Amino acid sequence: MAHPKRKISKTRRDKRRTHYKAVAPQIATDPTTGEAHLYHRAHWHEGRLYYRGQIVIDAVEAIEA
Repeated sequence: MAHPKRKISKTRRDKRRTHYKAVAPQIATDPTTGEAHLYHRAHWHEGRLYYRGQIVIDAVEAIEA
C-alpha cells in the first residue's frame, strides 16, 4: 500500500477543497397549477400529484370512490 512520505499541511488540504460549493436548487413553476417545485420532480397540489403539467395520481377521486 502507498503511504505518504510527508504530512499534508492543513493549508494545502484546504486549498484542494475550495472548489466544492453549495449550489441553490433550480425552481420551476408548474404551467397548470402555478405551483413552485424542483425540476424533474413530481409535486402534490390539492390532493393531486402533478408531473410536467399532467395529473399522475388523483388522490381526491381515490378517497371519494
